[in-house]
Amino acid sequence: MQPFAAQRLTMVETQVRPNDVTDPALCAAMAEVPRERFVPAAKLALAYSDLPVEVSPGRFLLDPRTFSKMVALAQIEPDDSVLDVGSATGYSAAVLGRLARSVIALEQDAELVRLAYGLCPAVGASNVIVTQGPLSQGLKAKAPYNVIVVNGAIEERPDTLLGQLAEGGRLVAVVSEGPVGKARLFLREHGRIGTRDAFDAICPALVGFSRSVGFVF
Repeated sequence: MQPFAAQRLTMVETQVRPNDVTDPALCAAMAEVPRERFVPAAKLALAYSDLPVEVSPGRFLLDPRTFSKMVALAQIEPDDSVLDVGSATGYSAAVLGRLARSVIALEQDAELVRLAYGLCPAVGASNVIVTQGPLSQGLKAKAPYNVIVVNGAIEERPDTLLGQLAEGGRLVAVVSEGPVGKARLFLREHGRIGTRDAFDAICPALVGFSRSVGFVF
């Protein structure tokens, strides 16, 4: 067994399963996708750590615990269409591609788009389409989506993204509320959006989702 393959299994057994992520398909996907391929060479030693990994200035792969719990919360079905917002180098999209029918990997940084465009097919994620665009705007042209995964902390309700959910669709994101955020499930039912907080999480803020600053008189 290669060192990275062993680290991948250790990640699943020590960071994923013990945190109430028991879905066999998700655990298998995270055991299969080579996370080390999606991090810079200088960060290889951190690929399977329990911390977010910075892949470009201010952009991160979420830590395995937070990412796996968010994906589990979304309850992805094999026929689902998924929008992966802030996919960075494409790791999250590659994992999601093993669970869903199709994945749109949305990224606004041109260099990260270039990397994801090469890496996703290289690891067998042939059902992932990498697209460049503003993260907060989603991709209306391909909507509606059954699931939207937001890879980072947000400060405001993502109404534009919520408008791209199908009936019965789920959006998962970490909402910043002080030093510790809340992983929140947004569910569209009968044309309305309901929410449920699932667990505490700390993760880096995602560009484009900062709270609007009003005038102070």
